[in-house]
Amino acid sequence: MLKIFAADLTIPQPPGMRITDVGMLISAIVGTLLILAALMAFLYLIMGGIQWITSGGDKTHMEEARNKITHAIVGLIIVGAAWAVMMLVQNFLGINVIGSQGINLPKPY
Repeated sequence: MLKIFAADLTIPQPPGMRITDVGMLISAIVGTLLILAALMAFLYLIMGGIQWITSGGDKTHMEEARNKITHAIVGLIIVGAAWAVMMLVQNFLGINVIGSQGINLPKPY
């Protein structure tokens, strides 16, 4: 009878793969999604402002623009709150949630 244990089972790493830890992959994905969500909300805010300016005094277009701006601001608040929660988790639990050692996320400088 053949018994297979989890310790005996090894899966080879695909060639060209630099990420060796699933935690690093999840960290990179979370950080990238937070950045993309913030950029999308900011672009949505700009689009609402342009729509407001070009509405020409039309009440329905101004209301649509105001709703778009309101939704963008709420989106930015949600993204900021998610980032703050991730930072709290990092500080209190001592784990690195956003930006692990092996992944270089874009930096503003």
